[in-house]
Amino acid sequence: MKNPVDAAKFLVSRAGEDSDFRERLLAKPKATIEQEFGVTLAEDHAIHVHQETDATTHVVLPPRSKLSEAERKEALTGAASLEFLKRTMHDPAPPFRPPALKPTPAQAGTLSPEALATAGRESIRRGLVFLESTIDDRGAWHCIRFNVADPDIPRHFERPPFISALCVLALESSDEARAKTICTSTKAYLVNTIEHPGFWRYYRHLPQDLDSTTLCSLVIGTHPWMVLGRNVPGMLANRDRQGRFMTWVLAEDQPDVVSTFRIEADPVVNANVIAYLGDHPETEDAQRWLEALVSEDALEGSSKWYPDTVAIHYAITRAMVRAYPVLDQLRPILAGQIRSLRDDRGEFDNILQTAQAVSALYNIGELEAVDASRQMERLLNSQQEDGSWPELLAFGDQSLQWGVVGQIGHGSEAVTTAFCIEALERLVQVLRG
Repeated sequence: MKNPVDAAKFLVSRAGEDSDFRERLLAKPKATIEQEFGVTLAEDHAIHVHQETDATTHVVLPPRSKLSEAERKEALTGAASLEFLKRTMHDPAPPFRPPALKPTPAQAGTLSPEALATAGRESIRRGLVFLESTIDDRGAWHCIRFNVADPDIPRHFERPPFISALCVLALESSDEARAKTICTSTKAYLVNTIEHPGFWRYYRHLPQDLDSTTLCSLVIGTHPWMVLGRNVPGMLANRDRQGRFMTWVLAEDQPDVVSTFRIEADPVVNANVIAYLGDHPETEDAQRWLEALVSEDALEGSSKWYPDTVAIHYAITRAMVRAYPVLDQLRPILAGQIRSLRDDRGEFDNILQTAQAVSALYNIGELEAVDASRQMERLLNSQQEDGSWPELLAFGDQSLQWGVVGQIGHGSEAVTTAFCIEALERLVQVLRG
């Protein structure tokens, strides 16, 4: 069966109609829910089901905030406090490290598909060793916050949950033992940063947002809050009049610190919500909006947060895979649009775009439409000696139309490496038939 958007509401309704189900839900709630929805819930999370009577009423209190009242108040006004930002932006990052110039190997273009696949597997393992060295002991990935227009402005490491979720979703493509260990560690970090009833925020001084929330929710999908759809009502309430999902989730007491530069209906954010919620009536308006953007070839410049159309295509195709048959009729259009982004040599603009384009084409079953050997060689030749791939702009305001605020970009060698590993896994699979 297609799982309902609001699973908790479904369980209550089902229990009201089926006495046997009601008794099983009361006696063995976790096992009953797992059987009903075909999922395996997180082992370290207990579930209790209570039954009210005419003489008994239950009041369920949400968990205490992980932050003290003073910390919450400080965060609400933090955007205006330089000292707060310094303390929450983590530590200064090292200068940008230009990618090493590597000559094209003499054997490029002459290796067999099997030899390229073998080289790709070794490249993946080297990349995972690098990633293991960069992820902290909590399982958090790092990104670097920098100024796109002025490289002299200090760079800072940042470790918001969004970064970890974005990278782990790419790394889940790998069956390597080291990749699985990294993913397990990162899932624990995301659980530790969750805010009731299942939302996340990028920075403490910003409101909760649906981009962070949906990606994190996809990663820890076996968490009972996700399985039961605890965060769904808040997501559905965060739509505009056209049914598109808005980026920021503003609470009543939340200062509108993003209002002066917010773009509510972002295609990547909407694609991520659809990937999480699935193909339901509640997401149909957002689906139709994305369909129109793709069909009218209007994706370029449609996202404030992502730097190019490759990133938008990547997010849409990820939603197509996770929420099938959502947007499935767009496959040939997307395939043509992605292929058209190559230059005269058949290459995409940079190695991050190459990786995301490869994975996007794989998602829609069109990877064999490009020269897999050529894309593999480019990825292999771009890997650095320590196993990483170069730092590139992964997301941020590429238009610079929003002044100083809009000149902020985000990316890191770790972020690029996660997407390159995903692409290599796809290419290895295609090259080996």
